Amino acid sequence: MTQTPWLGFSIDRSSGTPVFEQICSAIRARAASGAMGLGSKLPPTRVFATELGVSRSTVVTAYEQLVAEGYLSSQQGSGYRLCAVGEVELPQQSGVSPDQDLASPPQEMSTSRPFRAGTPDMRLFPYRQWAKTVARVCRADPQAMFHGTGGFGAWALRQAICDHVAEWRGISARPEQVIVTAGATDALSICLHALAVAGDRVALEDPGYPPLSHFVTAQGLRADYLRLDDSGAILPSRSAAARLAILTPSHQFPLGGAMSPARRMEFLQWARETDAWIIEDDYDSEFRYAGRPIPAMAGFDRLQRSLYIGSFSKIFSNALRLGYLILPESLVQVFQHSIQRFGPLASSMPQQPLADFIASGEFYRHLRRVRRVYAERRRYLLSRLAQDFGAYGFCHDHQAGMQVVFHLTCNQRDRDICAAAAAQGLTLEALSGFVQRQTGASIAHNGLLLGFCGYNEAELEQGLLILKRLFD
Repeated sequence: MTQTPWLGFSIDRSSGTPVFEQICSAIRARAASGAMGLGSKLPPTRVFATELGVSRSTVVTAYEQLVAEGYLSSQQGSGYRLCAVGEVELPQQSGVSPDQDLASPPQEMSTSRPFRAGTPDMRLFPYRQWAKTVARVCRADPQAMFHGTGGFGAWALRQAICDHVAEWRGISARPEQVIVTAGATDALSICLHALAVAGDRVALEDPGYPPLSHFVTAQGLRADYLRLDDSGAILPSRSAAARLAILTPSHQFPLGGAMSPARRMEFLQWARETDAWIIEDDYDSEFRYAGRPIPAMAGFDRLQRSLYIGSFSKIFSNALRLGYLILPESLVQVFQHSIQRFGPLASSMPQQPLADFIASGEFYRHLRRVRRVYAERRRYLLSRLAQDFGAYGFCHDHQAGMQVVFHLTCNQRDRDICAAAAAQGLTLEALSGFVQRQTGASIAHNGLLLGFCGYNEAELEQGLLILKRLFD
C-alpha cells in the first residue's frame, strides 16, 4: 500500500484495478463529496507521482482521463484544476439488470489485451466536449445533421479539412477538391473505381497492409509488389506499366520510417512520365513524437499526380467512420461522376459537429493531449524492450506511429510467439504476416508488431511480463 498525504488514499498494488483508475476514483470521490472546491489545483504530475511511488505517465493518464470526463481542466503553464463538483458521471448501480447486461460493450472493445496495433485509447476521448458540440449544432441548425452534405460531404467539414492539412501536412487545397469518406478503406475504393479498370496494375508496398492486397485483387486488378529499402518503396518496373501506386511515405506500414525526399521525387517523376497516379495513405501522420509532422508527398507534388487519403479514426474515434480524400483539380469532375454512379457512404450526421469541433479548437486540444500521453507510453515501451528483451531482438525508433516493430534476433518464429501469446490473452501480430509475396522475404521479416496507444503503463507492464515469460 502507498499512501499520499494530499488525497489521503492508498494505492492497492495487489488489486486488479489499474493504478491510474484508482487515482481517478479517489479524485472523483473528493469532487463528488465536495472535499475539493471548484478551481482547486491538483499537485503537479511529477510531485504527485513521487508521492505515490508511481511513474509520471500513470498520473498523466489519470489526469487526462478526468479532463476527458469533465472533472478537470488543463492549461499550459497552470497545471490541472477542478472544473466540476458533484456527480459528473452516472452513479454505478449495485446490481446489473438483464437489459444492462445486454447493453454492455462487446469484449473486443476492451483495452485489457495488449498489444493490438493502431488502437486509440477511447478512455481519453473528449466525450463531454463532443456532446456539447453535437447539442449546440442540434439547437442552432438541426437540419445540418441530415441534409446539405452532397456527394462530396458537408462544405464546412471540407473547409476544416483544408485548413487542417495546410497546417499539418503542407497541402494547399480548396474544399471543391475534398471528398468526405467513410474511412480510409472507402477512400481507396473510390479511387480504384474512378481511376482503374479490370486488368490494370496497381503497385503496393511489400511488406504492406494485407487487406489492401485482397481489396485490389477483388476489384479485378493486378497487384505489383514493391520491395522496400532504407529510402522507402522501390519504384515499379517500367515494363510493368502500373496505373496506380498506393504508398505510405510519411510512416510506412508496418515497418515504420519515412520515405526519403529523393525517393519521393523519383516516384513523382515516374508518375508524370508514365501517366500514373500516386495514392498517398497518411493513416496516422499526426502521431509524430519529435518535432512537427513531415510534409506529405502530396505537398511536394502540389496535388498534380498524387491523391491524399487521411482519416479521423486514429486521431479521434473509430466509431465516427469518417475520413477524407483530397484530389488534384484535374480529377474533380471524374470523381463527381464516379460518386454519382456508386453513391457516397459517409454518414451525414457527424459531419457538421466535427467541423464545429475542429473550428472551436477542441479537436486540436484533444490531439495535443493524446500525442503527449501516447509519447509517454511509447517511451515506456521502448525502454522496457531495450532493458529486458535485448537478448531476443531490437526496435528501430522512428519516433512516430501507433506501434513499434520488435525485430527478432533469436531463433523463435514470430507466428509461433503470436499463437502462444494469444493463449495468454495478448493480441500480437506477426511481421511476417504482412509480407505479400511469401518467399524468402517472409523469413527475413521476423518480428512482432506491438501497439502501445490503447494501453496505459500498468496494462503495458502486465503484457510485457506475460511476453517475457513466453520468451524465457
